[in-house]
Amino acid sequence: MQSAPKNQPTRLYERYRQLIKAHLTDLVKGDAETMLDIEDFADQLCVHPTHLTNTVKAVTGTSACGVFQLEIGHVAKKLLTDRTRTVQEVAMQLDFEPSQFTKWFKRIYGITPKAFRQGQILKS
Repeated sequence: MQSAPKNQPTRLYERYRQLIKAHLTDLVKGDAETMLDIEDFADQLCVHPTHLTNTVKAVTGTSACGVFQLEIGHVAKKLLTDRTRTVQEVAMQLDFEPSQFTKWFKRIYGITPKAFRQGQILKS
């Protein structure tokens, strides 16, 4: 049984997520030096930033910025599990100032990157 074709908002959201993941991969690999923002993704998708934001919110219930922040968070957590990298290196790799990264990570996850890493060490 085939599923119903995806509607245009869902396709836009999926393309947005693909662009985010590709950009974050480029940052981690060193192929990009600065973090893109919602306007940059909207430009790549040939839509207005407001349209992108409204569409992502309609499809997911989360803002475009919120989706982007969660994707950054997944990458940050993955990088933090690599004990050969310092928290500062992870921050800079993701185009954050180290102190801003710590504040951002704590706002998203409720713990500091260092505490997250220590929790990962205890799990292994």
